[in-house]
Amino acid sequence: MSEHPSRPDAAPAVTTKVDAVPPADGVRPTGPGDSARATGPGGCGNRRGSGRTALSPSRAKDFMQCPLLFRLRTVDRIPEPGSLATHKGTLVHAILERLYDLPARERTREAALAMLPGQWEAHREKNPAVMALFADPAQVDPWLNEARELVGAYFQLENPTRLEPAERELFVQAETRDGLLLRGFVDRLDVAPNGAMRVVDYKTGRSPGPRFQEEALFQMRFYALVLWRLRGRAPSRLQLVYLKDGRTLTHDPRLPELETTETKLARIWDEVEDCAAAGEFAPRRSRLCDWCAYHAQCPVFGGTTPELPADGVERLLTARRAPAA
Repeated sequence: MSEHPSRPDAAPAVTTKVDAVPPADGVRPTGPGDSARATGPGGCGNRRGSGRTALSPSRAKDFMQCPLLFRLRTVDRIPEPGSLATHKGTLVHAILERLYDLPARERTREAALAMLPGQWEAHREKNPAVMALFADPAQVDPWLNEARELVGAYFQLENPTRLEPAERELFVQAETRDGLLLRGFVDRLDVAPNGAMRVVDYKTGRSPGPRFQEEALFQMRFYALVLWRLRGRAPSRLQLVYLKDGRTLTHDPRLPELETTETKLARIWDEVEDCAAAGEFAPRRSRLCDWCAYHAQCPVFGGTTPELPADGVERLLTARRAPAA
């Protein structure tokens, strides 16, 4: 991790800023990124670690957006067709992860772009259905050019020759105070010599406007909470790197806001359990419905919701550890 000019061991200020093209090393002078990877069926399963169900940031956001969407993904586990946007995000993330396998001096823009053909071939072999998403084979090259531009844009935001991430694609899992199991993947974790942590997440979309920055930071506070519970120390900085428009959203969290996040997640899970007990996950219409893949199962769009699977509900309710007798 490059040196933080403002002493990473100092108590961080509560600041939320969006920076356009920060210094080359990606660390602002004032002080210390769309991951589209899958987290197992529904993102709430037991991909690693305990056999218990766990809540991920994406599934928490699903429930806040629409309880029925949460149910169809997490309880019913109905497969969704991929999108070119999510496949592009996966491809770009794979390149940025592997870039740091190279010695520092070799982490150049040219080296990253040279990975694209091989990573695309590997991705296509693993996900053959991706080719069906192109209406015409002639669309593949322009699509790959978009991925190439995103990878190139990264080098305007950070200088990877000056960074030594402690972790990449880090799986984290921890319990909240009331026993709710949280789980997720961190794109990159930087750790300073004094132990100060910076959580970095790459996004292939555009940075959010001021009205939506809090929503964007929800995922990062989730990770910060899990790391705090897991390591006994909260990250000093949360950083979202937006490749589409070359901007960086940074936030220095304080413990009270992580406690608030923990309380919010507990309330979300209380509502999930209430829905499960009632057997009803109601749809919630919003502008995001246009991008939903479940219109055929949603009554709002004339679809038929399948019967709630009992085993899915039982599996779901293992996320919270029963209190000791």
